[in-house]
Amino acid sequence: MNQYKMGHNKNVEELADAYKGELVQRITRNLLDIQMLRLIQTQPMWGYLIKKKAERKFGVRLRHGALYPLLNTLEKESFVTSQKQQPGGRTRKIYTITRKGEQYLKIYNTILGEQIQGRDLE
Repeated sequence: MNQYKMGHNKNVEELADAYKGELVQRITRNLLDIQMLRLIQTQPMWGYLIKKKAERKFGVRLRHGALYPLLNTLEKESFVTSQKQQPGGRTRKIYTITRKGEQYLKIYNTILGEQIQGRDLE
């Protein structure tokens, strides 16, 4: 019985890990703009760094053809600003979240919290 219980717990943990990875990827793909804003909120960064951090943290592969149009859209909507900088002679476009972008994330977090607590179903 004890051996069964240990095996059962291991299966549950493996399933939890698999589901977690799958759900993080789904959230990232479906709410890519939110995830990019969350990353940029941690620190100003350039496109390639955003791509690498998203891949590492969220387990998704981002194509440049998807990332840069999204960053341009976020900038057009005034959620981020960009500024060209030349660290070490190489020109990079550094993205920084704006007050509007921070407010957007705050509202998203409020809505998400209401959903998690089930208040959106009352």
